[in-house]
Amino acid sequence: MDSQEIHRHHDDILRRLRRADGHLRSVIDMIAAGRDCMDIAQQLQAVEKAISQAKRKLVRDHIDHCLDHAFEKSGNDKEAVLEKFKKISKYL
Repeated sequence: MDSQEIHRHHDDILRRLRRADGHLRSVIDMIAAGRDCMDIAQQLQAVEKAISQAKRKLVRDHIDHCLDHAFEKSGNDKEAVLEKFKKISKYL
């Protein structure tokens, strides 16, 4: 796969990561300002969720796009494609 290739969901993944970045910046500011721990924990939860969703979308996009493409190019070498799937699935 070409490293510059854009997959179908990259725009969505970027939006999710930018959202996580905004939440993380808020957490940093909140801690610096001495805000309540409950508010900080809530923001940290939002950071974790946004990153988790971005990762899940990226992995699924990889499976949908790259593994299908790898199978087509492999000449039905199921073992090679299965190995690629095993490598990416550890991130689910």
